[in-house]
Amino acid sequence: MDSNELSLNVIINGDCLQVLKSFPEKSIDLVFADPPYNLQLEKELWRPNSTRVNGVEESWDHFLDFETYDHFTFGWLSECRRVLKETGTIWVIGSYHNIFRVGRIMQDLGFWILNDIVWIKNNPMPNFHGVRFTNAHETLIWAQKSKGNRYTFNYQVMKQMNGENGNGGLQMRSDWRLPICTGKERLKINGEKAHPTQKPEALLERVIISSSNPGDIVLDPFFGTGTTGAVAKRLGRQWIGIEKNQSYLSLAKERIDAAIPLTDKAKDQINETKRLKRIPFRDLLKEGFIKEGQVLYFGRNRDKHAFVLSNGLIKHGENTGSIHKVGRDIQKAPCNGWLTWYYIEDETGRLEPIDIFRQKIRAKRLLIGLTLENHCEE
Repeated sequence: MDSNELSLNVIINGDCLQVLKSFPEKSIDLVFADPPYNLQLEKELWRPNSTRVNGVEESWDHFLDFETYDHFTFGWLSECRRVLKETGTIWVIGSYHNIFRVGRIMQDLGFWILNDIVWIKNNPMPNFHGVRFTNAHETLIWAQKSKGNRYTFNYQVMKQMNGENGNGGLQMRSDWRLPICTGKERLKINGEKAHPTQKPEALLERVIISSSNPGDIVLDPFFGTGTTGAVAKRLGRQWIGIEKNQSYLSLAKERIDAAIPLTDKAKDQINETKRLKRIPFRDLLKEGFIKEGQVLYFGRNRDKHAFVLSNGLIKHGENTGSIHKVGRDIQKAPCNGWLTWYYIEDETGRLEPIDIFRQKIRAKRLLIGLTLENHCEE
């Protein structure tokens, strides 16, 4: 069956395991799953001011025991793996109550874990009893369908998002500091939270931008109030949500209908960042950042160095090649030369990575492109 047989940009009301079985194989590009955490809360929780904490009390989070939860988890993860394309990836979010069990089952099913991301909450709920550390994070597992498959990772876009004032930055790390869902974004009914575990849109933005492309199909088997659908629509992705709670479904539909897609100009800026991801080392010579004969140092301890050649290669002893090849030969392991070769900054005398120059070239070219675009519009 072909993925075109799927109904796209819809919320399907039903149990995710049964609904997923009706999907064709290898039809989904990206899965984001926020399954029940199986919190196993046995007592009510009260604040010091004698007000009751509204935790996760819904029946969908209650399981008889760990064996029951594992069986449930094995079932929906198996179906998600079946419907994922060979190039697809999956994100699963959880807390210490469930994420370790989920991770083991994912590995047993053949998923290959790419990263675990720690979502550090800027404003976590305190531990009111003072008997444990404040639980200030949740964990996301990012995995591909099978080890070695090609998959989408928009590295340069994430790096650009990690910069200050949009000028590019460092590699995005696996610890994401984001606030929990509050304010106008938090959906409420009669003043109470409509959903106990609504995720912030900023979290889904990073997930979807990093691991999918415009037009890709994003599946959320535990759709809730539709955060995944709203963000996917805004970012130009196709989406499918599965949700068995009718009240959540209604809220999600209303929310997604109100979501406004990015402008074409904003999409072009993201795509331009991706197109500029390959800048050859020789462009540093053309732009005057690096000079022929200049010394580059491998790492920060200055015990190994190389000379820059006019053709964009470097020479270390008798070894000549690209910054990546020479670095690989030195450390006898794969090497990203942009991050391992350093130059001496004239003003400070400190060693700095040559990747700084690559980012300057990228920012310059992006600025020129946007300037020309604006000029044409005028």
